[in-house]
Amino acid sequence: METETEVGFRRNITPAQCSAHLSNVGDAIYVIGGKWKLRIIIALHEGHCRFNELQRAIPGISAKVLSNELKEMELSGFVQRRVDTGTPIVVTYHATDYTHTLQNVLEALAEWGALHREKLRNEAR
Repeated sequence: METETEVGFRRNITPAQCSAHLSNVGDAIYVIGGKWKLRIIIALHEGHCRFNELQRAIPGISAKVLSNELKEMELSGFVQRRVDTGTPIVVTYHATDYTHTLQNVLEALAEWGALHREKLRNEAR
């Protein structure tokens, strides 16, 4: 028997609607895809704002990769880099208001990830 979700994926749509949908998803994946970007956004939302804090909060990310990702995310409007020119100079990174538009996406991914992990555990039994 089909679930409501499976039926939702098969709804009758025009080729133009399908193309637009694929284009929109492609744009989203281009901007937030990859192994690290969403993890960085989550770490920023949890209050980690200095470079070394971010690196410690995200297991497995190298300094070079974190630096490159932060630069890309700044260009995309997800991260704001602030420099305090006092002594010592302190650089912090902050999620922008635009980043908050991903809240529903992050919650849905976290929920789906938990379901998937549980499915794998059940299958391993």
